[in-house]
Amino acid sequence: MTPILTAAEMRAAEERAIIAGTDVGTLMARAGAAVAEAAWLFGGGADTLVICGPGNNGGDGYVIATMLQQRGAKVRVAALAEPTTSAARGAKAAWAGPVEEMAAAKPAPLLIDALFGTGLKRGLDPLTAADLARLARGAELRIAVDLPSGIASDDGMVLSPVPDFDMTVALGAYKPSHLLQPAARHMGRLVVADIGLGKIDSRTSLVERPRLRMPTPHDHKYSRGAVGVVGGAMWGAAVLAASAAQKAGAGSVALSGVDQGGPAALIRKSEDAVLADDRLGALVIGPGLGRNRMADERLGRALLSKHRLVIDADALTLLGDSIGRLKRLTAQPVLTPHDGEFQRLFGDLDGSKIEKARLAAAKASAVVVFKGPDTVIAAPDGRVALAMPGTGWLASAGTGDVLAGIVGAMLAQRLEPFEAAQAAVWLHGEAARRAGPALIADDLITQLPGVVADCL
Repeated sequence: MTPILTAAEMRAAEERAIIAGTDVGTLMARAGAAVAEAAWLFGGGADTLVICGPGNNGGDGYVIATMLQQRGAKVRVAALAEPTTSAARGAKAAWAGPVEEMAAAKPAPLLIDALFGTGLKRGLDPLTAADLARLARGAELRIAVDLPSGIASDDGMVLSPVPDFDMTVALGAYKPSHLLQPAARHMGRLVVADIGLGKIDSRTSLVERPRLRMPTPHDHKYSRGAVGVVGGAMWGAAVLAASAAQKAGAGSVALSGVDQGGPAALIRKSEDAVLADDRLGALVIGPGLGRNRMADERLGRALLSKHRLVIDADALTLLGDSIGRLKRLTAQPVLTPHDGEFQRLFGDLDGSKIEKARLAAAKASAVVVFKGPDTVIAAPDGRVALAMPGTGWLASAGTGDVLAGIVGAMLAQRLEPFEAAQAAVWLHGEAARRAGPALIADDLITQLPGVVADCL
């Protein structure tokens, strides 16, 4: 598990390391060395300007400058203000070169932003923000130390105008804003620098490549995972979900309420037959269901079944704010709302997207996959997983239906709901990456077998 730490959790991790015998100067030296290594490899020894703030992030900057200079790079340092911490003052004293005023500094081919990192609570003043923008425009490559200056670390908020960076080196661990929008769009390539904090426990982690089970000679179509999909008014959406479940590894997929479209291997059954089939490992309802009385009745019957449910699209709309209906389920469901559906289900919750998802999961006693340009997965027990930012080409009709089908396949293969949701989000995102620009939902399904193969 790759942890994601809030500013408070990061401070606590650093304090534990200090209590264990690692001083602040050592942590700063490790951080600076790691960023210098990344900058050397990424920038190819280009002429560099390091801009340093007054705190320990600025201290990291002085160490970076020293390390790059020792490697033979031509380095300049510009400071926003004098260091205010003893560790930063020590790092500046070790820098064997002049320190320019940031306002008067000229750009360099490689810019390293070490102004402010984790814990920033207010934006840069307009003059400082303008100087940062000017120096970033004049650079060919831009690297941020821990976080681009002007970004809050915990909620993805941009506190003042922020340039786009080519690389961000996260110190010790990812922070929520590395993965939450709108901040995430400014990060560029993400790299985590190990600064020796040891094992870190966090309730928030990164969605990573799943390990899926290879079928054995003893498996059959039902032991591999059987999925049911309840369709309705729009056959295409239901077929997308069912086809995605097939290509994500389910051994048997049965579709009700739809008589057209899809591969020949897709089994057609009546709704009653699907709901009564105790061999199903998961039931997907919502894609193409419709929002009329008949659709609501179908949802009601699905909620009364004992199947593990994936509730998406129209089914979420039909639930409205009546999530109390979920409390009666015998198995923990997975809900996959986008922002509008989330608002209708849970109202206007306070906090960051992480906090909203966590509250919603507890309220619904369900795993919640809060979709969007950033995706947050929350379990009722407080665990949260964040996905790496996906391609904007996923903003295309039907891609959510595909995700619902993949979640169904993962549940049917007996992954726990929280793990099934993470596996599905990763597979979905990787399929989109491989599909490339101008993808449509059908392209994701085509890519799934190759993505699954890499997880066996």
